[in-house]
Amino acid sequence: MKKFIAATKNKGKIREISEILANFPYQVLSMESVGINIDIEETGSTFEENALIKAREICGITGEIVMADDSGLEVDYLNGAPGIYSARFAGENASDEEKNTKLLNLLNDVPFENRTARFICVIAVVFPGGDSFTVKGTCEGYIAFEPKGINGFGYDPIFYVPQYQMTTAQMKSELKHEISHRGKALRLMVDELQSRFK
Repeated sequence: MKKFIAATKNKGKIREISEILANFPYQVLSMESVGINIDIEETGSTFEENALIKAREICGITGEIVMADDSGLEVDYLNGAPGIYSARFAGENASDEEKNTKLLNLLNDVPFENRTARFICVIAVVFPGGDSFTVKGTCEGYIAFEPKGINGFGYDPIFYVPQYQMTTAQMKSELKHEISHRGKALRLMVDELQSRFK
């Protein structure tokens, strides 16, 4: 079975990727499981650039097919922030709770209708020969007034999806994977890989 390396150390992302790609005919491995524990500086100005930087770096080290995602939250009221800085929004080593608290404080007096936001996930796949592609998934919603739910990670407890009347942290994994930015991007990635390996 071919190896397929996910260039992330985020355990929440690895869990979601493994669940969504359960029927994928590759062995999905994390960076750490193949002995790589480096921090890759994300110097790009877009999700696409950052995802490609990470995937190319790990592909160069391992010689295997590598996928990397760069994802984040865009809040319209904050002109798209935190965007590509979502992971470092409240400081380099801030907890998910601290990031959520900072965002809620910035939107303190903002009415619900002006709290529109979206999760974005761009996945880059890089092949040992240098070939690559990117795909993008989005999930539209609102920033809730307080955290709710214990599933998921990151901004999930404050990302409210109106048609389900709950945050993504209140959703069961199956529903979240179906509607999430990462779930959509991963399915697009699988479609692209399958079209290349027919």
